[in-house]
Formats: sequence, C-alpha cells, structure tokens
Amino acid sequence: MSFTIRQATIHDLDTLAPLFDDYRQFYGQVSDLRRARDFLAERFRHHESLILLARNEQREGVGFVQLYPLFSSVRMARTYVLNDLFVVLAARRQGVAAALMTAAADHARALGAARLSLSTARDNASAQALYASLGWRRDQQFCDYELAL
Repeated sequence: MSFTIRQATIHDLDTLAPLFDDYRQFYGQVSDLRRARDFLAERFRHHESLILLARNEQREGVGFVQLYPLFSSVRMARTYVLNDLFVVLAARRQGVAAALMTAAADHARALGAARLSLSTARDNASAQALYASLGWRRDQQFCDYELAL
C-alpha cells in the first residue's frame, strides 16, 4: 500500500471525522459522527491539537495521529501527548501506524519539542510492540495517576 502523510487542517474534517468516530468506537464509545466532527473542528479552531493524516493512493483517509501540546516546567520546553492513533482495518499491518508515529516524532522535533508521551492499555500488546520497535520506552521512573471529574 502506498500512502502519504501530511498535517491536517480544518478542511480535512470530512475525511477525519469518520476516522475519529471509528477510533472512538474502537474504545467502546457509541458512534456519533456529528459530535466527532464538532470535537475536531473545535481543536482546529482553537489550535489545541496537531493532527497528521494518512491517505492512500485514492486520497481516502486511512489513518491519523493526534498530538496535544503540553509543557514541561522542569525542562522549560514544549512536549506533546500522542493521544490518538488510528488506522482503518483494511490498512493495518502495512506500515501506516509506524509511519504516522515516525511523522509525529519528526514533526514534534521540528517544532522544538523535548518529548512525546503516550499511554496505552496494558493488554494492547500489538501497540506496545510497535512502540518498542520505534524506540519508545516504558517509563520506569514515574507512576501516572488520574482523578476523574
């Protein structure tokens, strides 16, 4: 499979929204295409995320990665959370996810980011294998906590 990756803009909403809706369904959420589109539109309008979009030779969206900006006080530098990674079923195991992750790292590096971070389910062995193959390392120093609001 041949594909291209580029930074998405608000003009890509019609391509991204169904992919984002499928991504949310993968995580057990009910399909809501309108809400998915609105959510992404808000991220674009407020410059709150960076999305890289993969398209196949027919220009169909086959995957995306979404990064959210943060800052490290200790490093006094920008960091990004690689929050969302999705590849359509028909394009899986063809290098799209690895290419998206590599493009995300290259893009963040070019913007001067000090680090990318991500979280994944403990039982998502295939994702963990991909991350390790790309040089990502599991954090051994910090425990992550969250407070549901």
